[in-house]
Amino acid sequence: MAAQVSIAEEDQLRAGWYALLAQLLSREPGEATLRMMRGLSGDDSELGQAIKALAAAARGTTVDTAKQEHFDLFIGLGQGELLPYASYYLTGFLNEKPLARLRGDMARLQIARADDIVEPEDHIAALCEMMAGLITGSFGEPATLEEQRRFFDAHIGCWAPRFFEDLQAAQSAVLYMPVGTIGRLFMEIESQAFEMAA
Repeated sequence: MAAQVSIAEEDQLRAGWYALLAQLLSREPGEATLRMMRGLSGDDSELGQAIKALAAAARGTTVDTAKQEHFDLFIGLGQGELLPYASYYLTGFLNEKPLARLRGDMARLQIARADDIVEPEDHIAALCEMMAGLITGSFGEPATLEEQRRFFDAHIGCWAPRFFEDLQAAQSAVLYMPVGTIGRLFMEIESQAFEMAA
């Protein structure tokens, strides 16, 4: 039987934010995801206000509308309004060197791609999921803060803030506008925390 890994409450919260972003960005929202969003509550902080905005947007959205918005933003006819991949944001093309570097780090960290996933691994949802797993120890031992920072700087912090700003401002974004705000604010918090810990 595997030993239970104990991580600090602050790290559990960080992993929870990454997991939430991964869930919201990995697939079109169904009724269960919308119900979860509708039940979110936030405090008076800027991030808390964004959470409240997401809950309000979810209350005003049907499953069909949410699915159409997801399609328009990320899939589209030909391509969606946004391409949520590190390679695209860093080079202007898909499947470029940032993806190759990520695959090298995934191999080193013993992170395997799920067999049922067709998206390239540098999709923002996959990266958020990997970061949550590094924090909680889903791929073995929890990664050190230094390893987490290295992964964040190399694969997330260098482009995800721009993606979340673009999502926040996207023409098709209604439900996803506050997701963009949440992602942008959380990326700022993570960057500042890593800098302070250095």
